[in-house]
Amino acid sequence: MRADLHCHSTASDGSCPPAEVMARARAAGLDVIALTDHDTVAGHAEARRALPAGLTLVPGIELSCRLHGHSVHLLGYLFDPADAELAAECAKIREHRLDRARAIVDRLAGLGAPVTWEQVTSIAGGGVVGRPHIARAMVAAGVIGAPDEAFGPEWLGAGGRAHVARYAPDPVRAMTLIRAAGGVTVLAHPAAPARGWLMPDADIARLAAAGLTGIEVRHPDHNQAERIHLTTLAGQLGVLVSGGSDDHGELTGYRIGCDTIAPQAYERLVSLASGAAPMSRR
Repeated sequence: MRADLHCHSTASDGSCPPAEVMARARAAGLDVIALTDHDTVAGHAEARRALPAGLTLVPGIELSCRLHGHSVHLLGYLFDPADAELAAECAKIREHRLDRARAIVDRLAGLGAPVTWEQVTSIAGGGVVGRPHIARAMVAAGVIGAPDEAFGPEWLGAGGRAHVARYAPDPVRAMTLIRAAGGVTVLAHPAAPARGWLMPDADIARLAAAGLTGIEVRHPDHNQAERIHLTTLAGQLGVLVSGGSDDHGELTGYRIGCDTIAPQAYERLVSLASGAAPMSRR
């Protein structure tokens, strides 16, 4: 069994609609795919309708959190999407995402970058607007050559000329909300230097003590040494070793299925959830 527990669609900052993500997952030989768009479950219904035979959908989310001033991402799976507190927190995060995006576009205009709000929302296509959409608009406007250039210190990165901070909950609060909604949680890509911060083991241990279910060890941004270290740490903390491609379609080279969770770990993850169940085509 091959299960990729981390991918994105146009419901947030992926380039493929949820239905296409499902088709690509099956074409990649996956048996299970988790749709984990940023701070939204808006893509789940389309994904469920488009499920091909032989593919199971794990409804999920990637919540944007903040710890010690750094961005931390928390994957949540199999929670009740109707849970009022969790839904309200997601709405608050999305609202602040939108406010930040508008502020960034205003700053870019002040810097002479010909990027408009209309361009950004058109690229987002109704999904949750985020910095990747702004980066793509900057490429289209000829400001930068590739989306990755937007996230350095010159533009949108920390300390950059167009950087704008936003609200994000502490990961322990986010974990508490997901668990209260019957879900399980996995810490996303904690050892990816390209993202600007390596999460200390002590902080990961604090999350484990607060009820973290697993650590995303198998991730394209983790090298072999980091995978070995995180696997050892997960064993010491008694949490699961998870994995996923973090695919964003064209933006990440259509890499869905490049990293997966072990079958036994997947089965354990599902057994610990009570808010929802994996979905298969009947």
